[in-house]
Amino acid sequence: MTDCLSVEELARFTGESPKRLLKWKSAGLLGRDCDEFTHDDIGRSRLIHHLLHHGLKLEAMAAAAQDQNSVFCRYLKELSQRWPRSTFTIEHAAERTGMDQDLVRRLMDAGGISEPGEVLSHDDMGFFRACKVALDAGYPEDALMQVLRVYADAMERVAEAEGRMSHFYFHQRLKSEGLTGEELLLKLDEAMARLNPLVEPAILYFHRKGVARAAWEDMLTHLEEDSGLLQKPEAPGQIQRAIMFVDLANFTPLAEAMGDLAAANVLERFGTIVRVANARCHGRIVKQIGDAFMVVFSESVSAVSCALEIEDRASREPQFPPVRAGLHWGSVLYREGDYVGSNVNLASRLATDAGRHQVLVTGEMWKRARELSNSEFVRLGKRKLKGLAREVVVFEARMAGKTLTNRETDPVCGMELGPTEVAARLTWDGRGRAFCSDDCLKKFVRDPDKYNL
Repeated sequence: MTDCLSVEELARFTGESPKRLLKWKSAGLLGRDCDEFTHDDIGRSRLIHHLLHHGLKLEAMAAAAQDQNSVFCRYLKELSQRWPRSTFTIEHAAERTGMDQDLVRRLMDAGGISEPGEVLSHDDMGFFRACKVALDAGYPEDALMQVLRVYADAMERVAEAEGRMSHFYFHQRLKSEGLTGEELLLKLDEAMARLNPLVEPAILYFHRKGVARAAWEDMLTHLEEDSGLLQKPEAPGQIQRAIMFVDLANFTPLAEAMGDLAAANVLERFGTIVRVANARCHGRIVKQIGDAFMVVFSESVSAVSCALEIEDRASREPQFPPVRAGLHWGSVLYREGDYVGSNVNLASRLATDAGRHQVLVTGEMWKRARELSNSEFVRLGKRKLKGLAREVVVFEARMAGKTLTNRETDPVCGMELGPTEVAARLTWDGRGRAFCSDDCLKKFVRDPDKYNL
C-alpha cells in the first residue's frame, strides 16, 4: 500500500465525503505533506470531525495549525507519529486471525475500537489474535466480551485521569508562572519523558494487587459453594453478596449553598473516609456517582462494620455533613464489573430512606450480622420503600454505647458544627441558629422561609 492516498481512498477510510475532505485540505489541515493525501490524514480527519462536533470552527483550527507553538499543532505532529503506517480492513483481520467478520466486529464493539471507515492497525491485529487464543482455549465468548468492556472502560478512565491531572495541576501551573510558547512545551516534554515510563509499571502493579484480591475472593467462593453456604446459581454470574450504598445527607443543598469548589473538597474528604474504612473491612468499591458510593462485601459482618466505621469517622470530622447508609444481603448478578438486580435496588432505596447518621439494614442483613461485636440493632419495623412492591423489615445499626457529640446544624448548607466551628449565630422566631460562615448567614436572612424548617 503506497503512502499517498486519493480523496476517494481517504473518504473510504474515514467515512467523510470527498467534498468535505477537499474543503479541509483547502484550509491547510489535510494533505500538507503530499499533493493528494497521506495516511497521517486519516487521523487528522477524525480529529477535525470531532472538533467540529465539539463546536470549534474550521478557521480556528486552521489558525492554530499555523502556530508551531500551539498545543493543537503539537498534537497534530504527535498524531502523525502515532498513526500506523500500515492499515487493515475487517476482511484482512478475519482472514489473518481465522475468525469470521461478525466476530471481529463484535470484538471491536466490546473493545470500543470501532472507527469510521473501520481502519485497523497492527496493534488492533495483535488484539484480535490474543482474543482468538482465549476463545480457542475455551474461554466463553460472552465472558470475554464482558472482560473486554471492563478493560476498555477502565483504561479509558485511567488515561483520562492522567491527561486531566497533567493539564489541571501541571500545564496550568506552568502557564500561571509565566511560561509560554516553546519554553512551556519544552518543560512539558521533559516532565512527560520522565513520567511516561512509570505508567505501565504502575498499571501492572495495581493489576497484580487486584489479581491477588480476586484470587482470594474466588477461593472463598469455592469454599462457600463446597460447604453449601451459597445457593446454587440459576445463571452465570449470579452470586450472593452484601450490598452497601452510602452517601452524604443533604449534599445537594450543601453544594448549592457553598459552591462547587467547597463541595468538591467535602467530597474528597468523604471519599478518603470511605476508602480507608473499606480497606480495613475488605469490601470492594464498585462505583462512585457524585457523593454516593456502592460497595460490595462477601459477608455481612464486614459490611455493617464498614458502614458503622464510616459513620463514626464522618461524625468526628470538623465541619462535615452527616452520613447515611443502606445495606442488604441477597442474590445479585455480576455483569461487566458491576452488580445488578432487585437486591441492589433495595439497598439503594434503603440508603435514600435513611435519615442523618442512620445506618439502615434489612432483616436479611441483620440475621447475618447481628453477632457483630460492639454494635447494636434497633428494629424499626416494616417499611414501604419507593419503587418496591413489598414491605421490607428494617433495622438501624449503631455502635454500642455511642452518643452523638453536641453539634449544631447550619440550616442553609446542612453542615454539622462543633462548638468551636460556629462562625455566626442568629436567633430567629425564638430559635437559635448556627452558621458555618457569614455567607450562609446572609443567605438565611435573605430568604428565611426557604431554610426555616
